[in-house]
Amino acid sequence: MARVPYAEAADVPDEYEDLLESSLQGKPLHVYRSVGNNPEVLAGLRSFLGSLWTDSGLTERERELVILAVASEVGNRYEWHQHVNIARGVGIGDDEIAALGAGETGPLGEEETTLVEYALAVVRGEVDAVAHDEIAALYDDGTIVGIAAAAEGYDALGGMIDAFDLDLEPGTEFHGWDPR
Repeated sequence: MARVPYAEAADVPDEYEDLLESSLQGKPLHVYRSVGNNPEVLAGLRSFLGSLWTDSGLTERERELVILAVASEVGNRYEWHQHVNIARGVGIGDDEIAALGAGETGPLGEEETTLVEYALAVVRGEVDAVAHDEIAALYDDGTIVGIAAAAEGYDALGGMIDAFDLDLEPGTEFHGWDPR
């Protein structure tokens, strides 16, 4: 059971009700409902996460590779579970997903491996000149900022999810780190 209640639409001011729902899934998600206990923070968080989706400079596939790698790195089952289906929807295969779940990049190409390794270095606090030069050879400065923001943003979200001890939504079972 979650450590904070899941806010209902009636619990938040009218202008925040839509923020409890996933725009992709069209239903309320526990992650948003838990943060809904502070509607202003929910609004800021949704705005930030939305900017990572639309303004990071990453393709949908690249974004999901970063999110899955970070979720695996920090062991966040909830975020991993949510993004497995999203990743599949943007063309990431189960072999690639399973590799990320095992902390590997074998099925990925060289450029995607560099992307994932950079995102993990950001989360681990291990970005050095070599890691920066490798990513800078592939992406412009704005996208590098987007990659780092996505990695740290989903790391932070995972920390909140863990702190609140969120459950998966009813009727769902954990895909597993190897969803094949």
